[in-house]
Amino acid sequence: MSLSISHPLAAISLLLGGVGIAQAQPTVVRHGAEGPSPILTGVTVPAGLETLYLSGQVPPVADKAADPATPAAYGDTKTQTLGIFRKIETLLAAQGYGLKDVVKLTVFLVGDPKLGGKQDFKGFSEGYAQFFGTAEQPNKVARSTVQVAALANPGFLVEIEATAVKAK
Repeated sequence: MSLSISHPLAAISLLLGGVGIAQAQPTVVRHGAEGPSPILTGVTVPAGLETLYLSGQVPPVADKAADPATPAAYGDTKTQTLGIFRKIETLLAAQGYGLKDVVKLTVFLVGDPKLGGKQDFKGFSEGYAQFFGTAEQPNKVARSTVQVAALANPGFLVEIEATAVKAK
C-alpha cells in the first residue's frame, strides 16, 4: 500500500506529528524572577511535572562539644541555614533533583536569644543568598518566612521545608 499526499502542508504535518519528534516538556514559570528581589512573587507548575515535597529539615550539629539542647551546638541562624541548605541539596540529589528544581520554601525561624528573641532574618538571608539567585544556580523560589515560638529542639533556630519539581 502506498500513501499519496497531494498537499505539501499535509506532508509536513505528518512528519511533525510522527514518531521520533520530541514532545515539548512542560516548563515551570517563575513569576518575578527578573526583578531585584531574592524571591519570586509566585510559581506556576504545569501538569505533567513530578513533585517532591521535603519534610522540614533542621540543622546538623556544628559543635559536638556543646550542649545539643542549645543553639551553641548548631550555630547561629546563618550557620544553621547553610547546614540545612547543604542537607536539602543532598536529599534532592538522592532523588534526582537539584536546587535548580526547588520552587517553594517555607522557612521557620525562632527568635535568637542573642537578638532579644527576634528572628535573625539577616543571617537567614545571607545563608539563602549562597544557594538561590547565584551565578551558579540563578533560579529563585517562592518563599514564606515566619517566626515561630519554638522548634522540636531548643537549639534549633531554623527549619526549612522545600518543594521541588522536574520533568518525569
